[in-house]
Amino acid sequence: MGLSTEDFDYDLPQELIAQTPLKERDASRMLVLDHKTGAYSDQHFYDVLEQLNPGDAVVMNDTRVMPARLYGIKAETGAHLEVLLLNNTEGDHWETLMKPAKRAKVGTEITFGDGQLKAVVTEELEHGGRMIEFHYDGIFMEILEQLGETPLPPYIKAKLDDPEMYQTVYAKENGSAAAPTAGLHWTKELLQKVQDKGVKLVYLTLHVGLGTFRPVDVDDIDNHKMHSEFYRLTPEAAAQLNEVRANGGRIIATGTTSIRTLETIGTKFDGEIKPDSGWTDIFIKPGYQWQVVDAFITNFHLPKSTLVMLVAAFTGRDNILNAYQHAIDERYRFFSFGDAMFIK
Repeated sequence: MGLSTEDFDYDLPQELIAQTPLKERDASRMLVLDHKTGAYSDQHFYDVLEQLNPGDAVVMNDTRVMPARLYGIKAETGAHLEVLLLNNTEGDHWETLMKPAKRAKVGTEITFGDGQLKAVVTEELEHGGRMIEFHYDGIFMEILEQLGETPLPPYIKAKLDDPEMYQTVYAKENGSAAAPTAGLHWTKELLQKVQDKGVKLVYLTLHVGLGTFRPVDVDDIDNHKMHSEFYRLTPEAAAQLNEVRANGGRIIATGTTSIRTLETIGTKFDGEIKPDSGWTDIFIKPGYQWQVVDAFITNFHLPKSTLVMLVAAFTGRDNILNAYQHAIDERYRFFSFGDAMFIK
């Protein structure tokens, strides 16, 4: 048997789960961890400039969180249904999560708002998942902006005063059910300073699915099946990264979604970086052979999650759990709206 889910557990006091974002995005704390030695130091995110060298590349995921939660009514009975959009598979077909799913059999018609958006359930999936096809007049994303609301992770109970606080400052490609939260620390001013230092800013896209929050429900992590997410790296971005590499610079990923994209491509092309798009279900866990990423920025992740396993694949399990224990002792803020790590 390989590593078990329990090997990635830790005790987190509930009050350390950040419920609201900081007003000044880059004022969050940042724990800098050396993945080889396990040594760490306490800093702030605006100190990130000290960790970057001219000639490095900082890679960011420019996905935008959709107002993906819809409240609908079952046409024949008037029963209420909550629909969460996960993936746009093709055309107007979407993979969704529904509550209560038992009310949504194949053929069920659902109306949203005053009927400007309608949907039919076309297929039943596991875990309350449903495939649906939308029917509407006009532009889908505009209708969604009117009727939908931004879904927040289940551990955030507070309502957001400003939904834009759950978007990165460079978000532009609509399609995520959750934010790539490591990117929430960047401000436009800080990114300008990074560029002024001679560091390249490179963007890719990975649309974050809610599988990110799905607990690992098997004991042996080798038996865990990862969710799929859509990614894209453009020819221009690939060329920028190859140039940085050729000149000896580091590729520094912002967040696990950027890591998943870069490592998917690196694994697919034997360590080379090429333009690519498609669906990835890569599961990065201890024992993984890293292909592209040299360092990264990430938040603090849920106990027993695939994201803690991903970070442990880079740092070693003991190093990351020691660093997490330090963060708990020092009252760092955890999860989506929490503080950051810089792992080098």
